[in-house]
Amino acid sequence: MADDKKNKPDQQPKKDGPQKGGRPEGAGGGKPKGGSGKPKHADAPDASTEPRVEPRLQTRFKTHVRQKLADELGLRNPMQQPRLEKIIVNINMGRHLEGTKIPANVKQTVLDTIVKVTGQKPVVLKAKKSVSNFKVREGVETAAMVTLRRDRMWHFLDRFINLACPRIKDFRGLNDEAFDKQGNYGCGLTEQGVFPEINMAEATFTHGMNISIGFKKSSPKLSRFILSELGFPFRKPEETKGGKK
Repeated sequence: MADDKKNKPDQQPKKDGPQKGGRPEGAGGGKPKGGSGKPKHADAPDASTEPRVEPRLQTRFKTHVRQKLADELGLRNPMQQPRLEKIIVNINMGRHLEGTKIPANVKQTVLDTIVKVTGQKPVVLKAKKSVSNFKVREGVETAAMVTLRRDRMWHFLDRFINLACPRIKDFRGLNDEAFDKQGNYGCGLTEQGVFPEINMAEATFTHGMNISIGFKKSSPKLSRFILSELGFPFRKPEETKGGKK
């Protein structure tokens, strides 16, 4: 019996692999599942890994304006200093109402203008009340608006100060008294073509827009100081109504 065991061939060890009836990995020319293959866009740069470039007006606010708030106005605590919170862009469409509807070309032109100027999709507002003098009924679409915050807010303010305002016809500066009690500032434009993104040759009609700049923990004096340091083109004293001050 011992000799018979010695004469038997050695049993080969079982190979690791799929069980009986299973398909071996890579059979049929297909790629193995589980995402082990090379992605389609392996060479494309990943947008999430790109470093964020801080808007230049935001950099100026952090490095220059905050220091001036501390030195000239005595606001040395950063939590005490006012800051820019949001910018609201609003375009009224009520004057184009035809019964209870706004023409499709008017609505599309207004929405396209806001998207091109701000880079953000607007919200269409509806009337909350019926006003017979203005021929407005409750629930009718009357305006479009967008609220900008963070980077988009700073980029829009930069373009408004340095590109849009110099293109205004007969521009002599913005009103330096258009502040409310909380320090929020409001101004208006009569033509959308002051923004270089808008091609007036493609526009079907001319419209303006209202721009509101919202501040937090501010006052009219502080807000005016911050906007002036950021380069806001306020009207000079000698150009105010009534002659020189």
